[in-house]
Amino acid sequence: FGIPSDENFVITTTNRKEITEDNFSELVRDGVTLYLLQSVDQMLLLATKERIDFLPHYDTLVKSGMYEYYASEGQNPLPFALAELIDNSLSATSRNTGIRSIQIKLLFDDSQGKPAVAVIDNGSGMTSKQLNNWAVYRLSKFTRQGDFESDHSGYVRPLPVPRSLNSDISYFGVGGKQAVFFVGQSARMISKPAASQDVHELVLSKEDF
Repeated sequence: FGIPSDENFVITTTNRKEITEDNFSELVRDGVTLYLLQSVDQMLLLATKERIDFLPHYDTLVKSGMYEYYASEGQNPLPFALAELIDNSLSATSRNTGIRSIQIKLLFDDSQGKPAVAVIDNGSGMTSKQLNNWAVYRLSKFTRQGDFESDHSGYVRPLPVPRSLNSDISYFGVGGKQAVFFVGQSARMISKPAASQDVHELVLSKEDF
């Protein structure tokens, strides 16, 4: 890499975990993205890109017959799609020690190129690995196991209170991705973990698919 022999450097994951002899086998696997830095907390000089490859989750097949938005029994399904997106923010802010802020903005100007729905919250934020997992269809935050890092680690589903903002309000339980593509044709997730200086961005596009 052209590093002088007298210059120190570290190799880290995108979550800024330093690779050492002790954790090499645990953290390094095929397809993982690594940073070569002068220090663990070095500012990135340029934006980095990471390609996400995955096969459809098996639930796509075994649960494909579940009723979703088009089976809303004559009701307008749009509010349920918005509720699904708000539900993600409720989960993300559930452990806030201060104010929980969730905003919904309907953008009809040219700021995004096309009309868009923006949901903004001050939750815990997601790492690149958590955004990667969010991208996998049917990979629920309540059923992830093994190597999967939950997008809301430590989140505990509250006691059910129908249609209340202090509980999960997801009506169909089909996830944010289905809600996004019911409303529009692309999703852009921008997230900064509370304890990190890095901002992660994920783009899912019908056109790209």
